Parts: sequence; C-alpha cells; structure tokens
Amino acid sequence: MEKFTSFDKLSKKEQKKLNAEKRRDWNGVSPVTRVVPDSKRAYKRNPKHRSRLLAE
Repeated sequence: MEKFTSFDKLSKKEQKKLNAEKRRDWNGVSPVTRVVPDSKRAYKRNPKHRSRLLAE
C-alpha cells in the first residue's frame, strides 16, 4: 500500500501527472475552436472588377 502524500507536498511533476489523470478525455475531438467556412463572407484579396484596373 502506497503512503498518502498531500497534493501540496508532491513535486510539480507528480502534481502534473495527477492533474492529467483527472482531466476529461475529448474522445478524438480536437479542443481547438472550429469555424464553418462561409465562402460568401470570406475576405477576398483580389479586386472585384479587375478589368477596371487594367483599363486605367
């Protein structure tokens, strides 16, 4: 049987290990925020009327 040691007295490495065990699993999903691509609202770097630029 392992001797009990309070969390405060554990080394930082051991605290990190315990915290990792307590965290929930994401079940294969990345926790990064996802944004649905909306092509209509996307910023377009090309000028809208390219023919006007060439005529000038």
